[in-house]
Amino acid sequence: MADGDDQQSLSQSIKGRLQEGVQNSVFKNKGLLDPDAVIDEDRIVGRDQQLDDIITYLRPALQGNRPPNMLLYGPSGTGKSLIMNAVCQQVLELANSQDDRFGVIKINCQTIKSHDRAVYCLVENAAAAADVAVGVPESGVSTDQKLNRFYGILSENFDSVIVILDEVDLLVGRQQNLHDEPAYSKLLYQLSRASQLGRIDGYLSVAALTNDPRFMQDLDGRAESSFNPQDVVFPDYDANQLQSILGRRRDAYRDGVLEDGIIPLSAAFAAQDHGDARKVIDLFRKGGEIADRRGDNSVSEDHVRDAQEEAERDRTLTQMQGLTTQKKLSLYATAVVPVYSQRDIDAVPSTVAYRVYQYLTDLLDADEKSRDSYLRYMSEAETYNFVKSAKRGRGYGSGVHKEYSFVDTPAVVAETLQSDIRLEGVEHKSAQLESVVNAQIDDFFTGE
Repeated sequence: MADGDDQQSLSQSIKGRLQEGVQNSVFKNKGLLDPDAVIDEDRIVGRDQQLDDIITYLRPALQGNRPPNMLLYGPSGTGKSLIMNAVCQQVLELANSQDDRFGVIKINCQTIKSHDRAVYCLVENAAAAADVAVGVPESGVSTDQKLNRFYGILSENFDSVIVILDEVDLLVGRQQNLHDEPAYSKLLYQLSRASQLGRIDGYLSVAALTNDPRFMQDLDGRAESSFNPQDVVFPDYDANQLQSILGRRRDAYRDGVLEDGIIPLSAAFAAQDHGDARKVIDLFRKGGEIADRRGDNSVSEDHVRDAQEEAERDRTLTQMQGLTTQKKLSLYATAVVPVYSQRDIDAVPSTVAYRVYQYLTDLLDADEKSRDSYLRYMSEAETYNFVKSAKRGRGYGSGVHKEYSFVDTPAVVAETLQSDIRLEGVEHKSAQLESVVNAQIDDFFTGE
């Protein structure tokens, strides 16, 4: 009996804590801060021309005609999926009210590795939209059989369909050499020719979404001619537009929980990331999540700054996981210079960083590579956009040296790299490391 009572008490405790977390949350409608949420027209900011264009291109679907193919291109987070999904949702609702059989079939090509897999995903999504059985197995039948099933579903259930291929440029397939046709080229050719070749009864249009403005250059000539899209260009958002985006989603939070300055600060961080709306919305949401985790009743600038630091750390960790130990050591040695320096240093002299690297290799009993190897590792780090480099002269007859500045906060980079198993021992030697860093800096600037 006692065990049963204890179990019941534990269950009530868990339920109580869950309910308390919901009741005390700073959020009112967190779903509004899902970057891929289909939102109302009045929440769309800074995309009037793109919205007008896509409305114009999709209007024929409501008039019994075929919409043109479209190519939406621009940097990540600039509203391509947002606008396309919002307009398609409205077309779908209007078509249903008129008893028109209009369908929207969407796949994200980011994780699709082959043409065959892309076709099967189209079959799955078409079947779901039509509420019918998929009708073909994922393996054991040819791609043509899957494509025929896709066309069959469309013919039987829709008069007009738009197929949305998000991040289409990532569907390259298994190319044996640079001259092989990418998978997206073959798929675009097949889909854009389906109506003309009588493969479907009705209309099929394709909207391809890409970050690559040169996408059309890589298409096979036949695919380019057949696809022949209307272009819709999406530029970066500026800081004011990012503020407006958040302003129109602030009702995701409860009234009065957002302190002054939260929205401008979030927008300023995202503007540094080339105006990515997904990142500003993500940051805006994470600030609230941090407030909830800490049991705070309001969202402050500190929460947003911590959210930005978490985002930097997550991004940096993901990028750095594949680096070799020597490359991590080189990057870590460079990052700790501004972290431990008693001077205000924006750019790290390569001479100082290499000497710190030498100290670290000795401390960790690791192989010490040459200065040229260090510079080569840092050049690679620059290609990954971890750092930026510049050459600086040291006066007449003293030559030039490289200086490195970090794209992310050096402290975040150092902390992320320190979690590597080979660098864990450094944490207990921070006083010695700080002494080495400042000795090398003093020596460097004294010698100028």
